Amino acid sequence: MAIVPPPPALFVDLYELTMAQLYMEREMSGEAVFELTVRSLPAGWDYLIAAGLERALSYLESLRFDDFAIRHLRTLPQFSDAFLNQLRGLRFSGDVWAPLEGSVIYPHEPLIQVVAPITEAQIVETALLNQLAYPTLVASKAARVIDAAAGRTVVEFGSRRAHGAEAALAASRAAWIGGFDATSSVEAGRCYDIPVTGTMAHSYILAMDDEASAFDVFTERYPGATLLVDTFDTALGVERAITVAQRHGRDSVRAIRIDSGDFLAESKSARAALDAAELADVQIVISGGLDEHQIAQLVERGAPIDVFACGTKIVAPPDAVALDSAYKLVEYNGRPLRKLSPGKISIGGRKQVWRSAHGDRITPIAALPREDERPLLALVMQGGHRTAAQPEPLDAIRARAASGRQARHVEFDPTLID
Repeated sequence: MAIVPPPPALFVDLYELTMAQLYMEREMSGEAVFELTVRSLPAGWDYLIAAGLERALSYLESLRFDDFAIRHLRTLPQFSDAFLNQLRGLRFSGDVWAPLEGSVIYPHEPLIQVVAPITEAQIVETALLNQLAYPTLVASKAARVIDAAAGRTVVEFGSRRAHGAEAALAASRAAWIGGFDATSSVEAGRCYDIPVTGTMAHSYILAMDDEASAFDVFTERYPGATLLVDTFDTALGVERAITVAQRHGRDSVRAIRIDSGDFLAESKSARAALDAAELADVQIVISGGLDEHQIAQLVERGAPIDVFACGTKIVAPPDAVALDSAYKLVEYNGRPLRKLSPGKISIGGRKQVWRSAHGDRITPIAALPREDERPLLALVMQGGHRTAAQPEPLDAIRARAASGRQARHVEFDPTLID
């Protein structure tokens, strides 16, 4: 598995550094506890899948303000030489508690809990929010799609719609954790060992002499092809795909793909034509602006669709452009702290989340578990170093997400503090 580099030290908001300078000047080096939580879920959502922890930990371990970073900060008027000299030696030395990646989580439950000297814990805010919130958003959206697909194959085609190359890779990884079966991204396949899949584009059909010859050439070169049948007329495209499949023999065409139109009607018509031609093994792939809502409707109405290909609405969900996430100081020098701003009230004090078959219970860190409860937050970094010798395999994270989706609670109160 390839390593995707973590963000550099300068991936930080200016005010993190101006606050850090004041902490240092005032010799404030006490232990701070910051917790990154999601305050509320997008409308209609009932759970999240935690994702992004691996890169967040890599960032913390590698945090260094090197000569390049210090030279740039010297060009800004806010910082003293004394502060920059101290910053040059800064390393993250704290402890980190978090739910393991792939865990089902709910509002107010920490995605990450940082226990460290206040300067260190403050400076990492920007990167931790960036590295955890977006992957969690995509993994959760992907899991909702998997729920809706009811056992059908789902693949991710979102790289071209993601907000940048790094986001595209993060989204492919998160969608795999959420339960997707493959990605179209070759780079994501290289980095994360995710199965890679693809079909063809309308441009290929248009560039060839005609649709029939385009199918014929593609199938001859790539046996087991998926043929895109809606460039001109879907019904005619399906008939041409059938002709090619019959000419080249069994297993020459694995699937047809429909990218537009009335998916329910088109899939039923295509299935009837394929079955009549004794091509019952040829699958039907649907793509084009799909999300869990459309997929659920198609499944409920009996659409004979085998594979859903999702892109835009997974990597840039229109119903959840960002999670309502926040990284808040909840304790300093052993003193619980809370924010009381209207609509943004935080829960003070360091916490643990206890999980059982009956639901989740958020408590002060010193609270004891009840019978059958287990802690959700695990010690994943101690003294600035990860507690695990190796990163957790992505397949194990994916399996945890699948298990959590199946066992998640329908009723529980995540704001309960004992």
